[in-house]
Amino acid sequence: MSRWPSGAQSRLERAALELFVEQGFAETTVPQITARAGLTTRTFFRHFADKREVLFAYQAELPTVVANVLADTPATLGPMDAIVQGLQTVAAELEGQRGYLLTRRGIIETDDGLRERELRKQSILSEAIKLGLLQRGVDELTATLTAQIAVSVFGVAVTRWLDQDEQLSLLQVLHETFTALTVFAKRLTAAAPTDEP
Repeated sequence: MSRWPSGAQSRLERAALELFVEQGFAETTVPQITARAGLTTRTFFRHFADKREVLFAYQAELPTVVANVLADTPATLGPMDAIVQGLQTVAAELEGQRGYLLTRRGIIETDDGLRERELRKQSILSEAIKLGLLQRGVDELTATLTAQIAVSVFGVAVTRWLDQDEQLSLLQVLHETFTALTVFAKRLTAAAPTDEP
């Protein structure tokens, strides 16, 4: 599926990304974006609060997306298994958006404010996962740890996938990353201190 379906918001997103790449995020203005998209400034502000929102347009939807993904996983699955299945669903959706994600990452890396906003998005995602697990009856400590691990693992997987030369799918990279985590967890368990004197 194309990243850019028809519609004013998609035209504005495409125009903004093109300009951010061509001349830089800081140098790009809203009037330039709307001129490139062939739309009005008023239309821009109906869809976005400011130009930063173009890169984070779907952040507000994260809690709903997470809730829906977790709701689609069997209730019999444990917290980490539910998260793994949910992240596989998300990875499959992102598979065709590698070019867009590479462009977006390149823009964000050029601006301190955008990098901070990206970290805030990860925090929102972690909190949404935690809430989703709590609603499944998972205890708070397990929900918190699982959410933090899930966001970290997925972030590492996406970064590795974007850095490679399209040799593996995001699903394959995600599987590799979770496998590495499992190996590490076993070593951590073996090295963990016990309560015995």
